[in-house]
Amino acid sequence: MLFIEGLAAIILLAAFVHFTLSKKKNEYESSLLAEHIDKSDEMKRTLAMGLYLRFKKENHDNPPTYSSNYIKQDPAQFEHFVAEVIELAKGGSTWVSRSTGDFGIDFEHRTNEGLFLGQVKCYQGDLGFDPIALVHSNMVKDGAKGGYVITTGSFTKAARQYAEGLDIELIDGVKLVELWLAGLQKSEVEIKGLIPRHI
Repeated sequence: MLFIEGLAAIILLAAFVHFTLSKKKNEYESSLLAEHIDKSDEMKRTLAMGLYLRFKKENHDNPPTYSSNYIKQDPAQFEHFVAEVIELAKGGSTWVSRSTGDFGIDFEHRTNEGLFLGQVKCYQGDLGFDPIALVHSNMVKDGAKGGYVITTGSFTKAARQYAEGLDIELIDGVKLVELWLAGLQKSEVEIKGLIPRHI
């Protein structure tokens, strides 16, 4: 009987040790994952800020000097950049409108689902609802399926509330970076598919 009680105690002790080690391992893995997510979010926010600086309109009288490592482009090129990101990430085809007389629509996105209209803003702060209203009125006028308002910054609470139920996707700077990275990854997979494999 003493042997059975001793064996039971050893089994319980082993189970407790296993439980404790498993719990510590799970806590460690969870902390690593949380740290990775924080770092990933930090990277995306940094890239969003970099996009703003890359495309923002500069004061022509006193333009800043940037490192030769940086890419600096005209704000009008932001429309082309975003259209390409949307096309790579979501498929379909895009067409960028002229800079003037576009009635608030910077690009059109055609997919199997239909026409989507987009407006982009290289913006430092949070956008209000005005761009959303412009896109929505153009959607109604052109019979578009949906729309996008895309910014390097973010959106005010009023803008988010205004967009509810309008079939307009609000894409802030972080989401734009996510789409950009997803599009690049998709292209990489397609390129790898074109490379012949050695047998």
